[in-house]
Amino acid sequence: MNNLKKYFWATLLLMLFFSAELVIAQSGLTPEQLAKIESVGNVYISDDGKSAAYTLSVPADPFKENVASSTHLYLLDVSSKESKPLIIDKSVGGISFRPKKNTLTYLSEGDLYEYSIGEKSFSKLFDFEQSISGYEWASDGDHIVFRAAEPKEKSSSPLPYAPEIYEENLTNTWAYIQNVAKEGHTPHRVPVQGTVYSAFWSPDRSKIAMAVAPSPLVDDSFMEQKILVIDHHSREILAEVDHTGKLGSYTWSPDGSKLALVAAATINDPIDGRIKIADAETGKTEILQQDYPGMFHQLKWKNDDELYFLSSKGVHSEFGIINAQSGEMNILNSSENLIINAFAMAENETTLLDAETAAHPDEVYLMSTNMTSASRVTNSNPWLDDVLLGKQEVVTYTTKDGMEIQGLLMYPVGYEEGTRYPLINVIHGGPESHYDNGWLTTYSMAGQVATAQGFAVFYPNYRGSTGRGLEFAMSSQGDLAGAEFDDIVEGVDHLIETGLVDRNKVGVTGGSYGGYATAWMSTRYSDRFAAGVMSVGISNNISKWGTSDIPEELYHVHARKRIWDDYQGYLERSPIFHVDNAKTPLLIMHGKEDTRVDPGQSYELYRHIKTRTETPVRLVLYPGEGHGNRKATARFDFNLRMMRWFNQYLKGEKERPDTELEIEVTSIED
Repeated sequence: MNNLKKYFWATLLLMLFFSAELVIAQSGLTPEQLAKIESVGNVYISDDGKSAAYTLSVPADPFKENVASSTHLYLLDVSSKESKPLIIDKSVGGISFRPKKNTLTYLSEGDLYEYSIGEKSFSKLFDFEQSISGYEWASDGDHIVFRAAEPKEKSSSPLPYAPEIYEENLTNTWAYIQNVAKEGHTPHRVPVQGTVYSAFWSPDRSKIAMAVAPSPLVDDSFMEQKILVIDHHSREILAEVDHTGKLGSYTWSPDGSKLALVAAATINDPIDGRIKIADAETGKTEILQQDYPGMFHQLKWKNDDELYFLSSKGVHSEFGIINAQSGEMNILNSSENLIINAFAMAENETTLLDAETAAHPDEVYLMSTNMTSASRVTNSNPWLDDVLLGKQEVVTYTTKDGMEIQGLLMYPVGYEEGTRYPLINVIHGGPESHYDNGWLTTYSMAGQVATAQGFAVFYPNYRGSTGRGLEFAMSSQGDLAGAEFDDIVEGVDHLIETGLVDRNKVGVTGGSYGGYATAWMSTRYSDRFAAGVMSVGISNNISKWGTSDIPEELYHVHARKRIWDDYQGYLERSPIFHVDNAKTPLLIMHGKEDTRVDPGQSYELYRHIKTRTETPVRLVLYPGEGHGNRKATARFDFNLRMMRWFNQYLKGEKERPDTELEIEVTSIED
């Protein structure tokens, strides 16, 4: 009998334990859990492939301090796959393995430091009168080319106050050459005009390729960067690469005769997503795979004739080899379940990845020797493995004009077939951007926090998105808020037709251009959307042009027509023009220091809705934030307000929530 009693109580306790675990799992991801997610940022590997490093983005506790995430540095032993923290008490950047040395170098507070892996010791390697913003090692392991702000003379005015002269007296970034192994050596400035954004040594150290723009203005950084090839010793400009438009990364061929660029095809290409091969002597370029139905992200020379490449194709990623002359491609890895964001490769082709999945943010992965698969070697958020997440799948639908559109759909946690659910559409910005089938939950993207609260969530890659080739990326140009945003509405129709979505409970949110879409859906298509949350969005295309820091980028890759040539057309494609139609309760959120989309855009829409309708509207401003929130408490606050708004207007009593949040004082560590 005693044994039976023991068995009974043991069984009961076991059942209670598993029941409790099930309840915890079924609760899904909470805002507090989201606020503590850590993610891998960049991966690095030594030339011999034995040592590696990676950065980890670690958010602050929003209940304790409103600061941006810290960037910590970890070492990784490639053979054992064991990692250990190296620097976790401050943020670092500019990580690199020093050639010919067993050391790791990094930037901290504007100075260059070195860590000896063998001796396990730290030392300051080099400092400069201005903070070093970036550097690159030469192949000898002694010389660096580094970037620092142009020295500025202090004002001689006797007044105790100085105004800011807009877009004048700007500080350029200059490039310098330094031999860090030579004591007392004075850095030599490379005398080019403008701002230097990057610089890379040729393999034999005889030349430097340098990306330079006429000024530090954001518009120039987007549209006017040029690559100059400069002689190391004479500082003479030997060649200028024949390229216009957006510019991404670039890399020397092993023999130093060519440069491979990730760049725009033309001035009107909205992204740096094509491959161009430049002759380092003449600067002449040839484009490879111009019709590739995706976009390229990263290149590394395999030999003088071939490159490894990383690309996006649709909502997936591809890794392979491309011939630098013929453009012939060999795809090595095209997993639909793993999204590769970056890779680092040693001389023996040992390859590390920064990658993510639909169920887990960025981690470090090790590529198999045949490069067809990869295994995860870090787990920065082990607790996340026990959180029940909504199923995520790729959705494809065809619009009325025959365009095939892809998107990512998250089902509510505890989804039951046959039940219709409220839907949140999350619209990406750009529009030159796209969603991959990876981790899609952030402070401003409802994602798995919303699935835990009973919502379906949809991420449409409307026309104009990247990842589908040049033609698709340019297909929305000259038609602001036209067919591109109709694609979003037709995506909603598709999900309603499948039986998943309640047509009366559809919400929309997005930031920047996604904020423009949100404002458009909340005015022009207000009869289709029951709630909106707009972030750093556009409401008036005319005033937006005059207050943004990227007017030329707007013209070349979006509008394709000058604002003064069609004021009425631009006005009619502005949400404020359709405000009399606004019935959608709208929460507007904006960083007060935003220079990309001026906060005035949010003020305007708020005032129009407030004055011309009875529709619920609220404007929330974040002091100290710009084009998106960077700091912990501001992000947490945003997420709570967004989800409360959707719960209220898609599932609640349709009454405007209080301005104050009801928050239980806790800690994300709890």
